Amino acid sequence: MELIAVFRAPNRRACEERAFVLQAMGIGSEVASDGGDWVIAVSSSEAAAALAQLQRYEWENPPRRVVSSHPGETHRWAWAVSAGYVGVMLLIGYLAGRKAFGCDWMAAGAAEAAAMRAGEWWRAVTALTLHFDVGHLLANLGFGAVFMLFAGQLLGPGVAALGVLEAAGVANLLCVLLEPSSHISVGASTAVFATLGVLSAYAWRRRANDGERWTYRWAPLFAGVCLLAFTGAGGENTDVLAHLLGFGSGALTGAALAQSPRRLGRGMQWLAGIASVGAVTLAWACALASGLGH
Repeated sequence: MELIAVFRAPNRRACEERAFVLQAMGIGSEVASDGGDWVIAVSSSEAAAALAQLQRYEWENPPRRVVSSHPGETHRWAWAVSAGYVGVMLLIGYLAGRKAFGCDWMAAGAAEAAAMRAGEWWRAVTALTLHFDVGHLLANLGFGAVFMLFAGQLLGPGVAALGVLEAAGVANLLCVLLEPSSHISVGASTAVFATLGVLSAYAWRRRANDGERWTYRWAPLFAGVCLLAFTGAGGENTDVLAHLLGFGSGALTGAALAQSPRRLGRGMQWLAGIASVGAVTLAWACALASGLGH
């Protein structure tokens, strides 16, 4: 009787499990080593039926995801982006409260739709660092610091800072196109939800090719949307549109960053970090110059 190999594996246990399945279906088989791997062999007359049963077994029993007790390596300096975020918010809050340089920082940097449509683009960035009161500031500091830390762990501090700043700035610019000319907004909440969007989409895209079930692949994005709905759509003074645009812009940014190498080099982190600091500094320089000129 001619025997045909229908399954091959590096360990015997995998072959024995499948041989048991074949036996339950009335198909006789032999498990043996060919000197390297272990194989399941069946008679040529039952090879087709055996292959069909093994394919069905694989489809009904996909490989289990191994949860490692040692998660993937995170960036060593991830905390820097979180600390930088808190530092910038506190510094701008202090300077604005003191009206440093003799300028009304709120008037100069708030996201006023009319002024931004007139060409004052820098308000899309400066508005992210201003807050109406201490409670407003503390709320954004808490969520923002945590989300920024996670983003720094995944992307590195420099890339995380620049990616979030870009996404939040774009969201504020888009908001101007959809809100009336009288609309005015400030606060880092747009950046907070942009960070949530970056995290959700980045994790979703990274899992896309893992070969896992769709529920596992889509879980990060679903969780992000739920968190957005829970924390970003309530309250009388909540700017829901800004939150939605921040999350959406962040999601696009996160999906794009997921196509990059898993760990960008130190040089790229430094360049991105310097660019983000430079963008905020330039925006405030333009805002203060404009405010003093009025």
